[in-house]
Formats: sequence, structure tokens, C-alpha cells
Amino acid sequence: MSLNRVKVGIDGLDQMMDGGLVPGSITAIIGSYGTGKTSFALQFLWSGVLLGEHTIYISLEEREERIYEYMSQKGWDYKQYMNQFITVLKLDPSDFNLAISQIKNELPELIRSLGASRVVIDPISLFEDLFESNAMRRQEMFRFVEVLHDQQCTVVMTSETDQDNPYASRHNLIEYLCDTVIILRYVRPSDLTEVHLALEVVKMRLSSHSREIKPYEIQQDQIRVHSEANVF
Repeated sequence: MSLNRVKVGIDGLDQMMDGGLVPGSITAIIGSYGTGKTSFALQFLWSGVLLGEHTIYISLEEREERIYEYMSQKGWDYKQYMNQFITVLKLDPSDFNLAISQIKNELPELIRSLGASRVVIDPISLFEDLFESNAMRRQEMFRFVEVLHDQQCTVVMTSETDQDNPYASRHNLIEYLCDTVIILRYVRPSDLTEVHLALEVVKMRLSSHSREIKPYEIQQDQIRVHSEANVF
């Protein structure tokens, strides 16, 4: 296991990734509704806060107070860290010019000014929706990812899955641009059995990682990845 890792704070998942994320890398967490994308992203953020790291949470969907409510429901005493180690911002993706400016221009400056080492964008797919053509989307997203790499922080982005493919992001793009890709999905053995949640680390540049599919469960105060178990 590499000693120089950024831990997500979910034991089973960190073990699957040789100890955690590669510092300065960009990760996509892709899943359909109800698979816990935001919970995974929040756990990554909170793990950094507890280590005294400056963190930024960019929400393109939920309001700031809703994000803090999620933290409170998990039993996290986030108030003592607000405006010091936690910065939560809600951006309005419906205003194209404003959203483009804030994400492309203002976010890098905010990262630098706060000295943030962990950044979450949830969900990046709403930003991707802003572009009218696939060519423009690909060009702008490539540039944006390059800018994030220059900030020397570790980034986690969430994305909804493609409507017709549970193994791909909505625009089939972000998984090619990110260094690490984690797929969250449902496993339904049959129509008459309980639905399970399972994850897979599909891709991880510059690192070895488990290629097994592992079950996980979302509890009130934590996420448990059963790295020793198999999906039935």
C-alpha cells in the first residue's frame, strides 16, 4: 500500500484503492438515483475536515443549508468547522453565463485563496448539461479538468448515469477525463429478492486497485463497503 494517499474515509473503499485516492487526482463517482453519490462525496469531504484540511463543496443541485442538514443527520459536528475548514457553495446551473464563469474562473481562484486540498462538485452532470453540443461540451470539460489539475487539490465529482447505460455517466464523457472512476449501482438478483447496492473501481490512473465488485450499505452515520464479501 502506498503511504501517500488521500483517504476517502470509507475503509473498504480505501482498501480497494491501495489505501485511498492519489493526491491531486480527479475522481468521478457515477450512479443512478438512490445509490448514495452525495453520501460518498460528503464522507470524502468530512475525512479531510477531521484532518485539518480546507475543503470546498460545490453544489449544483441542493441548497447550502440542505448540505449542512445532511451532515447533521450523520451526527457530524460541522458548525465548529464552518468558514474555516468547510466552504459550501450553491451555484445556479440555470444561468448559463454565470454558472460557466463561476465554475471555470472563480472556482480555481477560490481553491487557491482558501488553500483547499479537497474539492467536491455535486453533480458535475448539471454543468455538462449547459453545453449545446457534444463538441463544445468535450472541449470545455477538457479545459476545466486541466485547470483543476493545476490547482494541486484532490477532486471528487458526482454524476448521474446515462439513461440507457448504468455503467456510464449521463454524457459518456467525464469517465474519460477523470483519473479514477467509481461506479455505484443496484444489483437485483431477481424481481422477488432484496435489492443490493454494489460498487466497482473501474479505473484508477497511476495506481493499482481492486477490480472486484463489492457490496456496500449506507447507514445513518457511515458507509460500509464490504470488501471481504462478494455480490450474490
